[in-house]
Amino acid sequence: MLSRREQDTYDFICNYINEHQQGPLLEEIAAGLGIKSKGVVHRYVKTLANAELIELISGRHRGIQLPSSEPVIDENAPVMPLLGRIAAGMPIEAIPDQNEINLADFFMGPGRFLLKVQGESMIEAGILPDDIVVIESCVTARNGEIIVALVDQQDATLKRFKNNQDGTVTLIPENHEMQPMIFESHRVHIQGVLVGQMRSYC
Repeated sequence: MLSRREQDTYDFICNYINEHQQGPLLEEIAAGLGIKSKGVVHRYVKTLANAELIELISGRHRGIQLPSSEPVIDENAPVMPLLGRIAAGMPIEAIPDQNEINLADFFMGPGRFLLKVQGESMIEAGILPDDIVVIESCVTARNGEIIVALVDQQDATLKRFKNNQDGTVTLIPENHEMQPMIFESHRVHIQGVLVGQMRSYC
């Protein structure tokens, strides 16, 4: 969730690009929002970039831009045939299909990376030891999302996230034999949010 000033910064950038067809400079954002410190604006811009609301193109004078609305298609991306649907509830008729799923679209994207799961703290969410999880890099999360959390800058863990009103954060395992862990919010740094999962049965 963006702060009010971060939202103001995002709105200014969107309006500027729509009007001028190019990204604003930091000093233009600062002037437009009445902010004296260019460093403060830079911090807001980095937050928006980490949230993937904008893109920062290094080496370009006006390197702030909105994410492309046109998907980039990689002709060399791996694809697998999608042959139909399978019922996980009541049986349904198996109808052949000739579509394909682009695995790059399914698992890959800006800021995404893979992690191999160790331990059984998330088994009741269907995440088992040796599963591969797909994580989208970000620094914020909504309550209930499964995140990669770095605790005290040294211990990384995969847990369900809850932001408490008293300034603490709860990291919740999905295993009834394990207890939730509560930390002061400054001790927990979100590294990313779970967006996919892979498992091999052979």
